Amino acid sequence: MSAPGTDVEQVELANTAFYEALERGDFEELSSLWLAPLDIVDDNVGGEDAQVSCVHPGWPVLNGRGEVLRSYALIMANTEYIQFFLTDVHVSVGGDTALVTCTENILSGGPAPDDSDELGPLVGQLVVATNVFRRTDDGWKLWSHHASPVLAESGEEEDEETPG
Repeated sequence: MSAPGTDVEQVELANTAFYEALERGDFEELSSLWLAPLDIVDDNVGGEDAQVSCVHPGWPVLNGRGEVLRSYALIMANTEYIQFFLTDVHVSVGGDTALVTCTENILSGGPAPDDSDELGPLVGQLVVATNVFRRTDDGWKLWSHHASPVLAESGEEEDEETPG
């Protein structure tokens, strides 16, 4: 078994690889990063318990490798441009399971307007994410991804004491 520092570094690399594959629209690479039933060698975690899950912001929970990977295929097919700037990344490793929490600062662009070859308007979004990884013979694989939008403050504070 490798030292905890090495495990943390390996999980950080797996987490980064996940976001980079999504940015490049590399579906094969993204698929290889998700846990598959044959990846589980632990008798205590197998079958239904090893099923991957994913929650995209505003989506219902997706269970099962096929459903999760289909969602990423749809996202990649309908997103012209996406870039993740990860902040507040924290990695915790316990045995063969690792937990990564982070803030996804997302910049994305939609399709070009009908009369242009240029990218549609860029939109920024702030999302907090939890990624759970499992150790396999092929390295750390994603077991679960859960992302939730961060509600932006309006910047307007009401002052109830001011007569008006």
